[in-house]
Amino acid sequence: MERGVVTVIFVIAVTMAAVVGSSSCSQGTYSGPPESITLGYTPSEASGLLYIAEDQGFFTANGVKIIQKNYSTGTEAIEGLLKGEVEIAGMNEVPFISKVFEKRKVSIYANVDRLQYAYLMGRKDRGVKGAADLRGKKIGLPRRTMAEFYLGRFLELNGLSLKDVTLVNTVPSASVDAITSGSLECIVIWNPFARQIMKQMADNVTVLRVQSDQPAYAVAVARNDWLAVHEEIIKRSLKAIAQAELYLINHPSEAKAIVQKRMNYDAVFIETVWSENQFSLSLDQSLIAAMEDEARWMIANNLTTEKQVPDFGDYIYENCLKAVKPETVNIIR
Repeated sequence: MERGVVTVIFVIAVTMAAVVGSSSCSQGTYSGPPESITLGYTPSEASGLLYIAEDQGFFTANGVKIIQKNYSTGTEAIEGLLKGEVEIAGMNEVPFISKVFEKRKVSIYANVDRLQYAYLMGRKDRGVKGAADLRGKKIGLPRRTMAEFYLGRFLELNGLSLKDVTLVNTVPSASVDAITSGSLECIVIWNPFARQIMKQMADNVTVLRVQSDQPAYAVAVARNDWLAVHEEIIKRSLKAIAQAELYLINHPSEAKAIVQKRMNYDAVFIETVWSENQFSLSLDQSLIAAMEDEARWMIANNLTTEKQVPDFGDYIYENCLKAVKPETVNIIR
């Protein structure tokens, strides 16, 4: 067979594969009535794949209806899960670790994003221009969340500790007023509240990256008893998220526009935050390693009465993601 003919056949094959792949991502294979799942989470750009799946109808095509209940923090979301207010909860991993220390029967069944989302914001007119200026300052943040871990680690990396500052428990919705009014000198917060503070305070705010390049994980959590009898709907919901991920890869500008509209961000700000996220479905060993590190920090800072780091592998539910996207599951047992 001549080389030119081979090339033509190859191009046709690739084109057909692309068409088939595109079709499979735009349509689900589920033909029964839609089933509802109640999700408790804190709306942010970290939920980008959720928003894309909704916008493109991927949940509907897979027979899933997501009912959303908003919480101020991941800590509140997982409490809502345990109280039966929601069936699944989206959060970063620190609130989950707290429940593992309490030996609650919950598991992570997927991660949808790695993100750099936390900011330490300080008033310049109170002398906050860098990490060294935090000593003796009152810092507002929601306690027992990722914010506390990241602040503690940030202080340690800069020769300070939590003992050198005064922590003030501040719910995210109150953070903007707390720092703009001057009742607090600093705040640890995330979007959209961080964006509001930047806009209102303009040149009078110092913005520090408090995560020290350690990403947070946006994980999906459910109770073990519920997971055991709802695998099929979880698989279908994960298929919708996988389709959203593929849409983001193939249509990055359109995907970004969906999240921008959902979060009511301007074009400049969405470019800033977009680079802080790595959207992808996964369950890999890096999540385990991060939780072990965070658990050791919590033990050292007396945020738990436990003295041993749990085996977090016992709190990972792999079945559903393995059925949908097995190549992304890499947990060492």
